Amino acid sequence: MVNHMKTTIEIADALLAEARRAAEAQGVTLRALVEEALRRVLRERRGREFRLRRASFKGSGLNPQVREGSWERISELIYEGRGG
Repeated sequence: MVNHMKTTIEIADALLAEARRAAEAQGVTLRALVEEALRRVLRERRGREFRLRRASFKGSGLNPQVREGSWERISELIYEGRGG
């Protein structure tokens, strides 16, 4: 058994009018059209996972000066000679 919940949402007048016309033209209820649209959007968004692009650099790892250093030392090296 499918449960339904009544709810109220605010939709721009022009969008609602367009949705009503589309539902009528397709021979479906406004409710069916809205449910279909929501299902489609939710399905599409589920597939969109954020993937961090590979942005590593070639080299031999950390500079020996910071390999065992603190954040303060790293900060000093970053701003060295830049007035920081």
